Amino acid sequence: MKYEIDAQNKILGRLASQIAGLLQGKNSASYNPRLAGDNSVLVKNAGKIAVSGKKDKQKVYYHHTGYIGHLKEVKFEALFKKDPSKVLKMAVRKMLPHNRLRAQRLKKLIIEK
Repeated sequence: MKYEIDAQNKILGRLASQIAGLLQGKNSASYNPRLAGDNSVLVKNAGKIAVSGKKDKQKVYYHHTGYIGHLKEVKFEALFKKDPSKVLKMAVRKMLPHNRLRAQRLKKLIIEK
């Protein structure tokens, strides 16, 4: 089933958890945790997502390059300005179960700016 969500003025975390549940198929009667599910989600207006509190100034994303001492950090504000769809995709990715089905489920997520 295809779902279409308007992200305008919605809180990032609440929206990401809703999308993660839909991608897993938890809302259907035939839900089975070992299957990827057949739901796809289209998100519109990803550039108009809101965050609560001071997260836009304080939240930091980290990743390691693999080399000694190469821990990189990017502030939420800079990443959101550069690519708001990446912020939402990272939030949904972290809310999905960490198993072999995560990549299959993320392919069914389409984000429009």
